[in-house]
Amino acid sequence: MTDAIKIDVWSDIACPWCYIGKRNLESGLAEVAGDDDAPRVEVTYHSFELAPDTPVDFDGSELDFLAGHKGMAAEQVEQMLARVTEVAAGAGLDYRFDILKHTNTVKAHELIHHAKAQGRQLEMTERLLQAYFTEGRHVGRVDDLVDLAVEVGLDADGAREALESDRHVADVRRDQEQARAYGINGVPFFVIDGRYGVSGAQPPEAFAQVTRQVWAEHQSAAGDAA
Repeated sequence: MTDAIKIDVWSDIACPWCYIGKRNLESGLAEVAGDDDAPRVEVTYHSFELAPDTPVDFDGSELDFLAGHKGMAAEQVEQMLARVTEVAAGAGLDYRFDILKHTNTVKAHELIHHAKAQGRQLEMTERLLQAYFTEGRHVGRVDDLVDLAVEVGLDADGAREALESDRHVADVRRDQEQARAYGINGVPFFVIDGRYGVSGAQPPEAFAQVTRQVWAEHQSAAGDAA
């Protein structure tokens, strides 16, 4: 059997382009799933903190954060948020920057690692992004994260213990170290089979094209080995 394509994704819960990139990747993979010889793909998400110095409870709006953190003019931030909201809508996502609660994301990344150990990483990643960008939920506090964990079928006590013990902090740091080793300094970033890098929220057709290309390489290698 031809080996599955491995797609490793570095992203941050607080990264609007990461959610768009996730949805575009999924759309691209859905397209190739209809091929006669559909590729087998395994997707794994990895931690990346865009602003690790962000407080858990930021007192202000997304506009306040970006204007203060990036030194941008308020009008420029408003235009940027309007643009990303438009692009998100094209991917089927309803961004609500007016209710978004900016926060530190390290605990959310720890929860994703806990969910991975329970076989629920993809579900947990999706739930956190949805909660943050479309529902105005807080994704930086333990109590709120436990509630979200339960919503994807994880045990509340197990999720709380994982978060309060900090036992997945080392996993988050390893992901970040690997990102540095790859030279990743922005997200989303997609590494395919450890060989090809795709930067940014590319359109679905770009993901479909590279998946078909790599699958053909897998099949060729399998044929040579037979």
